[in-house]
Amino acid sequence: MRLIYYSVFFLWYLLSLLPLRVLYVVSDALFYPLYYIIRYRRRIVRRNLETSFPDKSPEEIGRIERGFYHFFVDYVMETLKLFSMPKGQMRRRMTFGGLDTLQEELRQEGKKTCFVFLGHYCNWEYVASLPGWVPGLHCGQIYHPLYNPAFDRLFLRLRSQFGGECIPMKETLRRLLALSREDTTSVIGFIADQAPKWEAMDHWTTFLHHDTSFFMGLERIARKVDAAVYYLEVKRVRRGYYHAEFQRMTLHPREAAEGALTDEYARRLERQIQEAPDCWLWSHNRWKRTKEEWEQRRKQPKEGGNAV
Repeated sequence: MRLIYYSVFFLWYLLSLLPLRVLYVVSDALFYPLYYIIRYRRRIVRRNLETSFPDKSPEEIGRIERGFYHFFVDYVMETLKLFSMPKGQMRRRMTFGGLDTLQEELRQEGKKTCFVFLGHYCNWEYVASLPGWVPGLHCGQIYHPLYNPAFDRLFLRLRSQFGGECIPMKETLRRLLALSREDTTSVIGFIADQAPKWEAMDHWTTFLHHDTSFFMGLERIARKVDAAVYYLEVKRVRRGYYHAEFQRMTLHPREAAEGALTDEYARRLERQIQEAPDCWLWSHNRWKRTKEEWEQRRKQPKEGGNAV
């Protein structure tokens, strides 16, 4: 594993030394074989787009599809560049708005913990540079460890290089409870648009014309520790440049009904995707688990005596 890690790191680091303008030339060149020859997840992307935008014509769907693949290869090159990108350049390429307001609201309410919802939208890896903008706060992110230990170690290095803490999903509750008892104010980000496993499904909402299940864990922990909850709206300003705006969802999560914050998150992310659909991760098989199958599985203990 160590050999794989250092070999891949060395290769990626060397490539990352190339200027982004050169990497974008590589990106433009890679688009054609990826889209037309390899056809990476083309069937999933096309199905996701057609069912999410039933009113769009085949020509419009095709334009969005090609736009997504152009963005996706850019995302890969931009993430590769992170291995050697200086902090100064990172601060120019990823900016944040609403931080002063967020910190003032937390101070006025006496909050020590702030949770931030975001999606696989624009370059989510760049969001990990937030600690460079708020040196007085403890920043972290919930992540799902990769199956390959070498690549998991590589991405952990990538995501923590600006000072943020990477919290494994299985340790989320324990770590967030511990942080809530500390004196330091913590801002914890969670990419919440992945498909939960069957056992984690218990809340459904309509999202992009689909019955969609979302993780409820962060919302429930927010109520447990009385954390402020924000949404991070990330936009692509131009190629290689992004801006993220913190938008308050609630300072008092215990006053919100069960599922209300998750539903609001879904609505906010949906609006962003509808406005600029190219920048969402359409290659993720988001709706592989359906509500109908989930309901059938829920009936199994009663009908067959075997819980799933």
